[in-house]
Amino acid sequence: MQRILLKSKIHRATVTDSNLQYEGSLTIDEDLLRFADILPYEQIKIYNVSNGERFDTYAIGGPAGSGQICLNGAAARKGATGDLIIIASYAGYEEAELTQHEPKIVLLDSNNRPRPGHP
Repeated sequence: MQRILLKSKIHRATVTDSNLQYEGSLTIDEDLLRFADILPYEQIKIYNVSNGERFDTYAIGGPAGSGQICLNGAAARKGATGDLIIIASYAGYEEAELTQHEPKIVLLDSNNRPRPGHP
């Protein structure tokens, strides 16, 4: 049996932009993607702390070191610049993997930079 567990989380990212005309997705600073072990085009879940919206989309990379978090396409209707969001990805794990499982958690400051010790 497989269980679905949290694989990665980018916690309290600040939305820096939105682009309603883009095809879709969430643009995330490539450094943050790497720290959280999220791949471009990987499915992600977004939890908007500021307005309570919850939705699924996929990740695309933004310029490394930019702190960019941009809601694109339909996702641009789910939040606004300045909103705080949680970005999560989940994966299936076999029973034998559960005792070793440790999700990647990246806690951010108000400038979308990892807090000391994260990662």
